[in-house]
Amino acid sequence: MDLSKVITISGKRGLFRLLSETRSGMVVQSFEDGRKLPVFATDRSSTLEDISIFTHDKEVPLKDVLWKIFEKNDGKPGPDPKSPPEELKNAFQEYLPDYDKDRVHVSDMKKVFAWYNILLDQEMITKPEESEEKDDDAVKRGQEDAPGKAGEKEKNPGK
Repeated sequence: MDLSKVITISGKRGLFRLLSETRSGMVVQSFEDGRKLPVFATDRSSTLEDISIFTHDKEVPLKDVLWKIFEKNDGKPGPDPKSPPEELKNAFQEYLPDYDKDRVHVSDMKKVFAWYNILLDQEMITKPEESEEKDDDAVKRGQEDAPGKAGEKEKNPGK
């Protein structure tokens, strides 16, 4: 599951796909309605790839949490983020039993469940190991397919 191009923006609802980077920020597209909008360097944004969930002994990458939800739900939608706090806590406990209750808040759980449902609708949830293997294969193919790169001599050696 490649979450490096999926962006969350503070103050804006939903998730966004990174389309391009500009000098002053980036251009993203909403998964919800398909609108394109600029995101500036002053906006607080993060890729989902960079987000982790606290547990008692380590941090678990978000993609692993999303996969656990996917597996336990047999690929069906997750809990409604608008559910009562106790229901959200119980559901989150089921997916990630050792989450740090002091540092993971109900608002975080709501985001995880909302993001899961958005990514599920977009068919972007895949087993983390499979996507990493595909990425490695693509890199290998790219190196093999690149004409003239493997046998070229280095220009200006020693500089």
